[in-house]
Amino acid sequence: MEFPTELGILTCLTILLGTLWMPYIIGINTVPEGTLPENAPDGFVVPGNFRLHRPWVQRAYRAHMNLIEQFVPFAVAVLILDRIGGFNAVTYWTAIIFFWVRVAHAVGYITAWARFPARPIIFTAGWICVLVMASQIFLAV
Repeated sequence: MEFPTELGILTCLTILLGTLWMPYIIGINTVPEGTLPENAPDGFVVPGNFRLHRPWVQRAYRAHMNLIEQFVPFAVAVLILDRIGGFNAVTYWTAIIFFWVRVAHAVGYITAWARFPARPIIFTAGWICVLVMASQIFLAV
């Protein structure tokens, strides 16, 4: 049985999404002593307001949230296309481009390399990929 590239890319995106929380968790657990408010009175360790954390930790949080925002509609479109047999050259290249756009966005955001206007342009490119993938559903039915 053939495994379409679009589903392979979706698998890779799932792995990226499933691991992109790690920089944020590492960041909130390596905060220097005394820089954030104390833990709750019941001893529960709370991460606190993410705006109080170091800038790269804040960016890691937003990079993860941004991927979730685009992953869900992209994944649904890919799964619908798989169900209706709608994969084609456009969906093939859109999936590949979307994956690398999302990798560039995450790396650029966390490292602060992708500043204005690069980051919004990269995010918008991802959203365009979502729209292109979704448009192929209507063209396939």
